Amino acid sequence: MRDISLRALDVLASADVVAAEDTRITVPLLRNFGIAAYRLMSLYQHNERGAAEKIIALLAQGQSVAVVSDAGTPAVSDPGTLLVEAVRTAGYRVIPIPGANAALAALSAAGLPASHFLFYGFLPNKSAARCHALQAIVTLPYTLVFYEAPHRILESVADLQTVFGGERQIVLAREITKLFESIHRCTLAEAMDWLNADANNQRGEFVLLVSGAAAQREGLDAEVERVLALLLEELPLKQAVQLAVQISGAGRNELYQRALELKKQE
Repeated sequence: MRDISLRALDVLASADVVAAEDTRITVPLLRNFGIAAYRLMSLYQHNERGAAEKIIALLAQGQSVAVVSDAGTPAVSDPGTLLVEAVRTAGYRVIPIPGANAALAALSAAGLPASHFLFYGFLPNKSAARCHALQAIVTLPYTLVFYEAPHRILESVADLQTVFGGERQIVLAREITKLFESIHRCTLAEAMDWLNADANNQRGEFVLLVSGAAAQREGLDAEVERVLALLLEELPLKQAVQLAVQISGAGRNELYQRALELKKQE
């Protein structure tokens, strides 16, 4: 409750209509801050298109509508994308009201590189599809940010370890900004042991942050270096480079420059 901004309270108090993902959750929020004069309507995943039409009709009448999701940001892994697109297409203004965000809050407390990161959101429900999605991003050098539900946390972490290996760092951030918030950092190889050590560790909504892929070493790989060095021991430089190109398929210019460096070291 205390993370809500003064601006958000002003908007909720002044809006003609509050469109809520779940009115049962939004009503206590409004009551807690003494906002009594409001008109509620539902806007959730399965009625979003119909609700968007109603909201556009309200805007056409000159009314203002505030959109609220249960525990996140509308349209960011929550309902709202279809609504925003429809409202903007209809020519009406959409004004973002910043608020608490689990992904950014977790990232700020993770201790992982945050100058570049990929927010993926929720992974697919099924293991095969999940692993396929992870394979597509396994080589990215950025911190990876996922959302996950408690009933899938064990399966998802197991798949992360399978695809990424056990050495990468993972931060398991539970219930961010809520009463039972916890943030645990370990390697992917250690993550399952931590989750199974206490049933409470598997409860709540998760933000999973995984360190990015290690930067690839520039230059020739070890086997090409070995072949080039052996050839240089027996052949003139140009001939050794020519054969190394044919054997390894590496670029001639790169091999030639490395051959010069090796010769200088003799």
